[in-house]
Amino acid sequence: MKHRLVILGAGESGVGCALLGLQKGYDVFVSDGGKIKEKYKQELIDKGIAFEEDGHTADRILNADEVMKSPGIAEKNEIVKQIRAKRIPVISEFELAYRFKGDSKIIGITGSNGKSTTTALTYHICKKAGLDCALVGNIGYSIAKQMAENPKQWYVAEISSFQLDDIKTFRPDVAMLLNITEDHLDRYEYKFENYINSKFKIIENQTANDYFIYCDDDEVITKKLEQLTIHTNPLPFSMKHEVKKGGYIKGDQMMLRIQEERVSMSIYDFALKGKHNNYNTMAACIAATTIGIRKEKIREAVKDFQSLEHRMEFVATVRGVEFINDSKATNVNSTWFALESMTKPTVLILGGTDKGNDYSLIEELVKERVKAIVCMGLDNKKIIAAFKDIVPEIVETQSAKDAVNAGFKLAAKGDVVLLSPACASFDLFKNYEDRGTQFKDAVREL
Repeated sequence: MKHRLVILGAGESGVGCALLGLQKGYDVFVSDGGKIKEKYKQELIDKGIAFEEDGHTADRILNADEVMKSPGIAEKNEIVKQIRAKRIPVISEFELAYRFKGDSKIIGITGSNGKSTTTALTYHICKKAGLDCALVGNIGYSIAKQMAENPKQWYVAEISSFQLDDIKTFRPDVAMLLNITEDHLDRYEYKFENYINSKFKIIENQTANDYFIYCDDDEVITKKLEQLTIHTNPLPFSMKHEVKKGGYIKGDQMMLRIQEERVSMSIYDFALKGKHNNYNTMAACIAATTIGIRKEKIREAVKDFQSLEHRMEFVATVRGVEFINDSKATNVNSTWFALESMTKPTVLILGGTDKGNDYSLIEELVKERVKAIVCMGLDNKKIIAAFKDIVPEIVETQSAKDAVNAGFKLAAKGDVVLLSPACASFDLFKNYEDRGTQFKDAVREL
């Protein structure tokens, strides 16, 4: 009998797993509770993979040997509860891909903030050094699909906590943990500890042959490490003190110490600006050094890297007002980082689907740097309650166009209008990309 693999969710990772499972001889069935996007449906049809949409048929799912659950599907989902009750093993995409990676190696990057930027920069350095590598994971391309269609020697992977939740044997050669702040608590029974444990799964299978790069200035990480026995090689990075092994910034110099290798670079050469990006750049440079990339290549790559769309992306200056698209800021901490790098008076566009946000985290920065807030969401009560006493003007809008127009009216020459919503986008938009794109279109129409 063929191994029956049932896949829940027919998005990027679900279809990627279906293609890899089929290639490896599994009996694959894909089930999606909603409508499947046309391009994904076509891929399933082309390969003759059985699927269903707009609902789950229990009989066709509960006979699985194993279920791959897409990261967007929560444990409280009815069919997931039935799968768990029947004790059918549930795995994530990374677990499936890891099974078939052969000799290839994985750099796995996680954290609450900055992981897309750090993953893209790490990939850029690897590419520059001529490695046979692919950029995969939460950043938008399925690792399983990459393995099925175009396997590489190296995978640089952005990994979310949801993708780590259902791993069993997955083990990255280099693991990176950038920071941990309260995020997605709605998926973790509103217990921060559950979310922390999920992030730390990235190193649970690591051995003495692997590396663990982490921020030594992050108290949540350092506290957790005190409770754990780790089997990997720790490489901390810090902007507050020197480290014997790893990386640190002293004055305007980044110093890396990995084995015999010593690298120093001026932070003024970094393409990515702002304190939070110094951390991200340091982490990427440590990863590159551990896998033997020459320092000249690292230097070159760090200088000419271009930041990602929807992440502190400059859009335009209209009559002296600068517009910045940080739509990828889907939690309060991301917005904290955005505000921390602002040097001009700021009109802040906030709002969307709240994930259990604590706005007191940004209160001080808002007081210092924000002259007005434009709410962009269906329910703005929490934002208004948090800031009504500290921000002189708060305006409510329900579309990107209205938010941009309101922001432009409230701004004076020399100000910045910053879209950094601190919330998910699902109340008014398809996703954060759609939100960012609509914002940019509205700016260009001014």
